[in-house]
Amino acid sequence: MKKMIQGCLAAGAVMMSGVLAVAADRDASLYVGNKSCAMCHKSAEKGNQLGQWQASVHAKAFESLGSPEAKAVGKKVGVEDPQKSGKCLKCHSAAYNFTETVATEKITPEEGVTCESCHGPGKNYKAKNVMEDHAKCLEGGMIYPATKSCELCHNDKSPTWKADRYTTKDGKKVGFDVEQAYEKVKHPDPLLKKK
Repeated sequence: MKKMIQGCLAAGAVMMSGVLAVAADRDASLYVGNKSCAMCHKSAEKGNQLGQWQASVHAKAFESLGSPEAKAVGKKVGVEDPQKSGKCLKCHSAAYNFTETVATEKITPEEGVTCESCHGPGKNYKAKNVMEDHAKCLEGGMIYPATKSCELCHNDKSPTWKADRYTTKDGKKVGFDVEQAYEKVKHPDPLLKKK
């Protein structure tokens, strides 16, 4: 039993170190902002990723902090106004780059969880000639799959975490299931499938 517990703790530490590595690689000076991404990712032909994001809970992450529910949760953890607290904005706004202070002026807190929250700062992969080559995108810092970023915020440090929120395919109750969550926010580029 002791070895099993040690194994679970070690596996958790490895997983968390991977999540922390994803966060540590995000140089806030390399953010470009949604307008730069939207230039190419808004056409219906390419899948209208911008429109899909705008309709998502990620786009409304900052707005959600103004709700009565968020204010009640904030009070429980000593936060007067969640929309002004780095404790909340580190996950509800890309502008904070997973820290408790504004890290970039290229993104406003009001924009919520933007493209670069999940895909990483875009300066080195946003060019069309780079975006057309998956290997170059990865070399430029694009995080792929973007689901590598999910647990930076969707983890047991969140004041709204519920350890049994999801039921996995094998029937386990877990606090977060990447596959199920991804289904709610995915926004593929249909042209990539044709290549």
